[in-house]
Amino acid sequence: MKQIFKEFCDQVLAFDSSIRFVGIADEHGSLLSTSERKGLKPLLDSQETTQYAITASTRQYTRLRWQYILGKVDYACSIYEKLIRANVPITDNNSHLAYVILLTFDVGTDNFHQIMMKDIIPLIGKSRSQFLKEKEELL
Repeated sequence: MKQIFKEFCDQVLAFDSSIRFVGIADEHGSLLSTSERKGLKPLLDSQETTQYAITASTRQYTRLRWQYILGKVDYACSIYEKLIRANVPITDNNSHLAYVILLTFDVGTDNFHQIMMKDIIPLIGKSRSQFLKEKEELL
């Protein structure tokens, strides 16, 4: 299973040179796999990244609560001084959180929305059934 997630993260990272980091966490925020751009000096250490994954997962639960009124969440984004963060929920067929995709982009990446909607979101859509199948087999 980890190989599937690693390949996914590597594939996302290859979409654009402005992508710094890609990770996938389960519904509890446990990191399952990560990839980062070669030569990157991360802003967070591994413990901080782990804590961020847990926080991102918790935030997704809050967002999903409003989905029945507001519609499906494509992704959530925060623009910081030093980077751009995006989180994408992957839900099961009952709209329960299964995974969260964590991404960071270089600050000033003006086309990050285009990268998300034309490249990353479609790949997640293609990978979703395989991810959910793997999750079911673990249960």
